[in-house]
Amino acid sequence: MKRVTGIGGIFFKAKDPAGLGAWYGRHLGLDVTGWGGALFRWGGAGSEAGITVWSPFAQDTRYMEPGTASFMINYRVADLDALLAALRSEGCNVLDRTEESEQGRFGWVVDPEGNKIELWQPAPGM
Repeated sequence: MKRVTGIGGIFFKAKDPAGLGAWYGRHLGLDVTGWGGALFRWGGAGSEAGITVWSPFAQDTRYMEPGTASFMINYRVADLDALLAALRSEGCNVLDRTEESEQGRFGWVVDPEGNKIELWQPAPGM
């Protein structure tokens, strides 16, 4: 079974997400959107199309809980259900919920150092 297929996004806490987004836009050229993040589109001839998301979150966000780090990495996966089942059978700390949206399906696992990891099965065309 194919597990992780790439990095889907990098999320991190910021004291001033909007101000930080403006700094990244002005100085590093990121095209920060109205929702506060940036999308890096990739893929070309012979390569699957996709995106990687860059997104600052408010310092007091609870989105990364139960992780304790100030960041969370989102990994692209080919088959979320199969991977979550495999991780559970291997004794990993898999959170007991998944979510579905227009972007695809999401699940979470916490690594041995307490970092929450987001697993993302993108919607077709993402």
